Amino acid sequence: MLNKIITPLLNWYRQNKRALPWRDQNNAYYTWVSEIMLQQTRVEAVKPYFQRFTEELPDVRALAECPEEKLLKLWEGLGYYNRVRNMQKAACQVVELYNGALPASYEELLSLKGIGSYTAGAIASIAYGIPIPAVDGNVLRVITRIQEDAGDIMKQSVKKQIEAELKDVMPEDAPGDFNQALMELGAVICVPNGQPKCEECPVSLCCQAFHHGTIEQYPVKAPKKSRKIEKRTVLVIQDGNYTAIKKRPDQGLLARLYELPNTEGHLSQKEALEKVKTLGLEPLYIEPLPKAKHVFSHIEWRMIGYRIRVAALEEKNTQGLIFADRKESHRQYAIPSAFSAYVKFMKEETVK
Repeated sequence: MLNKIITPLLNWYRQNKRALPWRDQNNAYYTWVSEIMLQQTRVEAVKPYFQRFTEELPDVRALAECPEEKLLKLWEGLGYYNRVRNMQKAACQVVELYNGALPASYEELLSLKGIGSYTAGAIASIAYGIPIPAVDGNVLRVITRIQEDAGDIMKQSVKKQIEAELKDVMPEDAPGDFNQALMELGAVICVPNGQPKCEECPVSLCCQAFHHGTIEQYPVKAPKKSRKIEKRTVLVIQDGNYTAIKKRPDQGLLARLYELPNTEGHLSQKEALEKVKTLGLEPLYIEPLPKAKHVFSHIEWRMIGYRIRVAALEEKNTQGLIFADRKESHRQYAIPSAFSAYVKFMKEETVK
């Protein structure tokens, strides 16, 4: 059945593919960077990050040699920071083992830090023309609908089976286009949320779920475990020109990134002022800030915040605090998007 989709799918893709800054560049590094960025992030959101990242770090060697603070700042806003840390580790491997050029081998790509079967398949097929599938969530959705496959796509066994089926029909003269066509079809036609655009689909005649009216039943996946809810209080501590921030621990959630001081639980104004005093600072004024929420893959933070004016912040370097200049902090420190609702107050004039 899958061999019947090749010609109509490729024709559709070549006529309708989106213009993307990493597409049709014949550049393995660009393919790698874009595929890692696109994990958990929309295409339109990735475009400016990709442009900025590749301008600052135009090749593997530049990535390998980039200072971590600059690297994390370039990634700020994309989240999942271990992705870019693993990219840098892989870049160091590539410099050491392959003289700075990503290897033109699926197996060797798989051996690099942070590169799994999907990313290795994407680089191998798109940049090097190797007939290897690249199966992501979009592709799983498309194929399970075409075949009315009721396997749980969260299981590795199901993904491996679909990879094997696609490898059997992979066109050797256009593996990169074929993989990108499947991804594109899943992104713009056979969409994950909302009604798929079956009337525009180039392979609807081959799609079993379309013919049987079962599109909405696929793909099948086990329900996710509920996230742990954590209450937190975020403190925007300022003296006029400076805001207190601190570096997170080397291990764990958001490791080695910068954050606004925060604590577990929802503190009252009185408790927040007492907390500031324990940092060796003298609070002068407190202002409640709006509530905020941030969702990680396994935890959900429900936050309240206070902006607190203190005396002579820059003179009190205690408790591991760093005093960031209001005008320069956004250029210098990588603060994760979990704090974005409160980071904006760093750039404003402090309360009087």
